[in-house]
Amino acid sequence: MTPLSVRSSPSTLRDLALREVVRRIEEDIIFGRLAPGARLVEDRLMARHGASRHCVRQALAQLEQAGLVRREKNVGATVRSYAADEVVKIYEVRELLTRQAALMIPLPAPAGLIDRLVAIQARYRAAIDAGDLRGVHEANDGFHLVLFSACGNPYLVRTLQDYMNLTLPMRAKNLADGTGRDVSVRQHDMMIELLSGRDSWALAQLCVAHLQASKSDYLARVAAGTPAALAMVTEDRRDR
Repeated sequence: MTPLSVRSSPSTLRDLALREVVRRIEEDIIFGRLAPGARLVEDRLMARHGASRHCVRQALAQLEQAGLVRREKNVGATVRSYAADEVVKIYEVRELLTRQAALMIPLPAPAGLIDRLVAIQARYRAAIDAGDLRGVHEANDGFHLVLFSACGNPYLVRTLQDYMNLTLPMRAKNLADGTGRDVSVRQHDMMIELLSGRDSWALAQLCVAHLQASKSDYLARVAAGTPAALAMVTEDRRDR
């Protein structure tokens, strides 16, 4: 019999259920299964995830705070979409932060830093081989946070992380694409190699270049007019 001290309380079970619904909707958004602008209908989400209306509403509120969902009166919830000029301006800031953080990393980098990045890169490859998109996303972000933390300025790293989160719906779809992942893996390997040398500018240039594929992909989708209605039809078919 499970001791009372370790039994799950109703509130704990509700929290676990909420986190699971948030995780599932987040993955649908960031990996492109729900297109920018697609409506997030509560009844569909309740049926798909086996969740209560209260749980779905809480999940949408959390995703709104994370910048993945927009909720408007008389419209409801939709997947957050960005106009082309917003994308360009957001990436301008992220590129500035990335370049500065990379330039501040002392080279040659300590062996301990390189070892940590090599270990994360191994997990990244393993997640790719396993088709684990969540693992791919987490290992990719972990790689960059460990790398940029070496700049020695936690305030810069925190701001950079905020912009990494802001661009999540723009960039994560690229990690679900085989070609995009292959490029990402090669560039990570090159970053690790550059950390052993003394060319800070080359490292900074590579880190900024690393951002361009996801930015270009999202801008292309904006220019083409992402078919939000198609995403809704696709979800309808999955729900049947």
